[in-house]
Formats: sequence, C-alpha cells, structure tokens
Amino acid sequence: MSTEADWSPRLARAAGPHYLAIADAIEEDMRSGRLSVGTRLPPQRSLAAQLGIDFTTVSRGYAEAARRGLVEGRVGQGTYVRAAAPPPRAPVDLSMNLPPHFDDPALTARLWDEVATLREGGLDLLLRYQDPAGALRDRAAGAAWLAARLPKLDPETLVVTPGAQGGLLAVMAGLAQPGDAVCAEALTFPGFRALAAQAGLRLVPVLMDAQGMDPDAFARACREHAPKALYCTPTLHNPTTATLPLERRQAIVEIARRHGVTIVEDDAYAGLAPSAPPPMTALAPETAYHVAGLAKSVSPALRIAYVASPSVRAAGRVRAAVRASAAMASPLTAAIATRWIETGAAAAVTAALRAEAKARHAIALRRLPSELVQSAPDAFHLWLTLPEGWTRGEFVGRLGAAGVGVVPSDAFSLGAAPEAVRIGLGGPASRADVERALGLVAALLEAAPQVTASVV
Repeated sequence: MSTEADWSPRLARAAGPHYLAIADAIEEDMRSGRLSVGTRLPPQRSLAAQLGIDFTTVSRGYAEAARRGLVEGRVGQGTYVRAAAPPPRAPVDLSMNLPPHFDDPALTARLWDEVATLREGGLDLLLRYQDPAGALRDRAAGAAWLAARLPKLDPETLVVTPGAQGGLLAVMAGLAQPGDAVCAEALTFPGFRALAAQAGLRLVPVLMDAQGMDPDAFARACREHAPKALYCTPTLHNPTTATLPLERRQAIVEIARRHGVTIVEDDAYAGLAPSAPPPMTALAPETAYHVAGLAKSVSPALRIAYVASPSVRAAGRVRAAVRASAAMASPLTAAIATRWIETGAAAAVTAALRAEAKARHAIALRRLPSELVQSAPDAFHLWLTLPEGWTRGEFVGRLGAAGVGVVPSDAFSLGAAPEAVRIGLGGPASRADVERALGLVAALLEAAPQVTASVV
C-alpha cells in the first residue's frame, strides 16, 4: 500500500491548473494501481512544500478529488483513498457545432414512426431519378418551412439541394468565376472558405463588431474590390453568435443594390431564432439567394437544404449546377424532411433543440466569465475571447491534453486571427458532460499560461 512518503502527483504534464492536476493524478494513479483503496495521501502542507506550490492549491486539489468521490477526509487522521478506481473519462468534444441531444423518447419514437410511413411511396421513391430541383411536393414543403421567414415564397423559385454546402456550391457556380472577389465576414464559416478555395474565388474580409458585419466596411470593400457577391450569416453568426440588427441589414441591402452585388444569405440557424429580424432575402428578394439547411434546426443526418432564388430563371441556374455536381438531392432524405415538415414533427424537433440549447447556454453563463463570452440563448455554440497572456494555440493544446476539444479562431479568420476559440455546446451527449467540460475550460482560464506548463 502506498503512503504519503512515496506518492506525489506528476504536475509537469499538467494541462490545466495545478489543483485540477492533483485531482487528476489521484484518479489516474487509482486507475493504474499506484494508489489503492485505503491509502493515506500525504498531508497537504508537506505535499505543498514538496511540490513548491501554495498550500491552498493542494487543499483545492484534495477537495476536488473528494467532490469526485475519490477520497475522504477523516478528522485528525488525514485524507484517504475511498473507492475503487473509476473508469477512464471519455473525451468531450466541444469542437463540432452539432444540434444537442434532447431527452424526449416520445418525440424520438414519432420521428422514426414518420419515416416508416414512407413505405407508401413504393419503388418509385427508391428506384427513380427525380428533377434536380427536387420533387414539387418537396419544394412545397420547403416553401412552407420557410414561410415564417419568407412569406409568399414561390416553390418554382426554390431548389432542394444536398445540404447547405451543396446549395452554396450551386449558387456560387452561377455568380462568380475563378479570380473573382467575393465579400464575407472577417470571421466566416469554414465550409465557405473551403468552397471558395476550391472554386478559386478571392475572399475579401469585411470587418465586424459585436453586432456583426459593419455596413461602412462593406461599402468600402465594394468600392475597392468590386465583388461579385456577398456571403454572410446574419442570424446567430458562426462563430460569434451575433445577430445583425434590422438597421444594418437594411443598410447592407442598399449598399449591395448600389454596387450590383448579389447577396448569398446562409440562414442555417434561423429556425432556432424566431425573433430574429427579417432575412436580407425578404428585404431584397430581387438580388439575394437564401440558403436554409436543416442540419442545425432539425437534423444533420438529412443533408437537405432549400435555396430560394431571386427568380425562376435564377432557380434554373441553381438547378443546373445541382445536376452537374450531384445529379439531385437524395429523394429519400428529401421525403423524410417533407414528411416531418408536413406533420409538424420538424417543428417539434426545432422546439426541443431550442429548449436544450437554452439549458446548455445557461450552464455556459454560469461556468465561464461573462466578460470573455459572446453568446446567444438560441445558439448551441459560443465565442470565447482569451484573456491577456493566452495564445489560442496554447489554450487549444492544453484543453486537448485534458480531453476537451475546441476550435481556434484560425479556422474562421480571413485575416489576422484573434486570440479566441469557438466552443460547441451541442456535441456532448449530456448536460453533465457540458458542465464537466466547461469546468475544465473555466479552470484553465483562471490559471496564468506560464503556471500551467513546465519547460524541461
């Protein structure tokens, strides 16, 4: 059995504050057999002196181990290992921006029951190609889904595409050629960056603030670069969660009209934010494309999006691009989306996702310093600005060593990347996992970077 004389935590590899490293070391050494049940840990003061750290740090480490149920303090006797080794903790991925799991067995069963009804479609649904724009029923369902945001939308101007990425690719194919300039927010969706690189487009960053894109910066970019299009996410922006106010939307629309710039509006999160201002497409239907995927507001497994075009002719160009690149969106997944929209199941899922997002958002507000966080209750991601002294690379690396994944600003930046990271709240399987992961993030923020690492 180990004693206080021959046990000490290995802090040199610590990914976070020393008090957490002490608790983690206790857990790891219990798992490896180095510490067994009943072992008395070294007295807190002697361990502090041995490690050259504050007594309060060791005290916090022992308290954290007690909170995890690993040790117990006995009055006048010391601190003892109290339980068998816990199972290894699974990593928690906060890097993916996924819809969160919600706990509603009845709704889950309803979704699968609705899928089962598609057998009525027979072999035509399974063995026939369909119009590259999507079946009329699927386009009508898409128009109904978007009706709250885009009333009186004509299904003839709508194209069903294989996901939002497929929709963006189809739209941009008809708007810009290799070498053309396209404006985008200075922090933008990595998928669009990849699309632009593949197509040889020149992305022009437009400055942002806490409210989103700066109209004056957009006007300046139009004058200096003569862009063919503007790509933007005005509602629950990825990665910052900013929602562009109505006044800015109107200003940007007028600037786009004045300079002959087509707006490509990525409305991935609009279903989650019913109180958001009208889409830019509603303000400028003659010069804007509206790309609304179901991945964030219903299900990423469907890979279905709806592209609302300025005219039937413009929709025909999108249709042709879909046919050239993917032939068509999957009729089977489009049929699932249509069924869920028609029966109200899709709306029920969106409501459940919003409720779960709000709950996880509340956890984030409780665990993280408010002055560093930009977030929105309807979003399941947030933007964390790092305190002075931290670099995003070091912060991401140390969280990764602790089993928590986040995304550095480099993935989104069209210019100089700020010292910030995006945190996805939807990836963890449960709220408890969110709580645990954000606890590690918060603890790391409390520590000065030079204290968390040792150079040997």
